[in-house]
Amino acid sequence: MTAPNRMNQVPRPKVPASLLSALLLLPLAATPLQAQTAPTQRPNWLHRLFASSGDSGASSSAEIAQTTSGPAPTPSATAPPTSATPAPAATPQSATTPAQAPGAQAPTPAGQTAAPNTPQAPNSPQIDEPVTTLQVQVNEVNLIFTVIDKHGKFITGLKRENFGLLDDGRPPLAVLRFTQQTNLPLRVGIMLDTSSSIRQRFQFEQDSAVEFLLQILHRDDRAFVEGFDIETDVSQGFTNNVDLLNQGIRKLRPGGGTALFDALYKTCKDQMLPLQETGAVRRALILVSDGDDNYSRVQESDAIKMCQRADTIVYTISTNISPSKDKGDDVLKAISDATGGQAFYPVKLEDVAVGFRNIEEELRSQYHLVYRPTDLKMDGSFRTIYLQANDPRYKVRAQKGYFSPRPPQ
Repeated sequence: MTAPNRMNQVPRPKVPASLLSALLLLPLAATPLQAQTAPTQRPNWLHRLFASSGDSGASSSAEIAQTTSGPAPTPSATAPPTSATPAPAATPQSATTPAQAPGAQAPTPAGQTAAPNTPQAPNSPQIDEPVTTLQVQVNEVNLIFTVIDKHGKFITGLKRENFGLLDDGRPPLAVLRFTQQTNLPLRVGIMLDTSSSIRQRFQFEQDSAVEFLLQILHRDDRAFVEGFDIETDVSQGFTNNVDLLNQGIRKLRPGGGTALFDALYKTCKDQMLPLQETGAVRRALILVSDGDDNYSRVQESDAIKMCQRADTIVYTISTNISPSKDKGDDVLKAISDATGGQAFYPVKLEDVAVGFRNIEEELRSQYHLVYRPTDLKMDGSFRTIYLQANDPRYKVRAQKGYFSPRPPQ
């Protein structure tokens, strides 16, 4: 054999059969990974937004989060904080979903970060940046509402599939809790108009307010008492002691002009907004006034916005017992409607006590909904709430919206 022939037949290294098979199968194995990262289209819900888990045509809360958010985004300060907290319902189809710990539906404690070993989406780049910290108030909305029929009777015993909800025009990302709350702790403020225009009715209003507190306050409830004319006078701060509240009401004396909007703004800002609670509570103000304002520097719209920022329902009881309504009655109705409360118009002085009793019944006949909104931005903007019952015979009374939180300074 010649030398060139020997060179042509130099032995080549043999490729193991197992390695060759793996190389041939590699392009096929990459296809499912690409399919997993492709965004899915969000279903077009309209009515059965809160369908029960037993409904085969409904998506679970975790599926809602998956179909709405699409591929996992890169963490940023303005992105919706949804990926760090697992959805409350487990999805059996996803093998990469983290196991949910017992009690995971409770709000995420302030300052808590996602677990460092949280799985990332397939084919996503490795991120060495710290995980964004989530605040409880950032990604959860607590909504308390009442359902009545056309006769004003309270409707209880409804399920979450009996309602539809749009937050800022879109369905919620996930529903965390839905319960009928008859014993949710109360944080109640009694605001009595002490201007000179209600002098002749003031003692009866005091008696009605004391009776209301005697009936409504339970062990975990707290209330405060305030009078207002051109200034506000908190005669008794938050307490569960009815005797102290009674003394605070009796200290108030009528006289002076009326700065209703100033008083409402200041009360929500100083009394309701600073409340720090570990659990869900109902914040409510009972405003007893004729609705006239002749001294305020704050506008009506500003007072309403402050109530919404403080997540406070305002019930109003008019002291105007004349046969016809006046401008003040319209003001009281506007305040109550915007905050999810109700306005009461007594036709005689004794009906003021009836208004207090109706408020007492309503506060024990409400629903509590906790949900995670879609695309919640921390910019302090106002987000509208549209909540309705699927049954047209029922009317839902809830706040018209809320202000999203601003980023921590």
